[in-house]
Amino acid sequence: MRARPLRSLREARLVYLPRISDPRGALTFAESRRGVPFGIRRVYWVYDVPGGGDRSGGHAYHEAEELIIALSGSFDVTVDDGTDRRTFTLNRSHIGLHVPPGLWRRIGNFATNAVCFVAASTPYDAGDYLRDYELFQRWRAGAP
Repeated sequence: MRARPLRSLREARLVYLPRISDPRGALTFAESRRGVPFGIRRVYWVYDVPGGGDRSGGHAYHEAEELIIALSGSFDVTVDDGTDRRTFTLNRSHIGLHVPPGLWRRIGNFATNAVCFVAASTPYDAGDYLRDYELFQRWRAGAP
């Protein structure tokens, strides 16, 4: 089993990315370790989720951390440490949510046509996922 990076719910935080605006519009950018608190190894995006819908039941990672951004529209991200939880509403393309490893996260309540962009610190690895909430709680409690 992988090392447990038992992170606190307080470590999930909003990240304000640079925003450049003028009469022509706005531009925001993200750079590894400059604004984004980790090196980016993978990006993906979620879209065409029916309005009000959830993308999944949620999951946590042993090692990966993520920066989640609403590029368009809005959605909620609920972050959970096995005891407490907090919900963040993301609706600005220059504000992301940093989710450290070892915290459960669920993305839902998608507005129609919302686009969820995720930058991750690791390449895809199915073995890094904790997909069952009860197993996640036992893992957080130190069970083998």
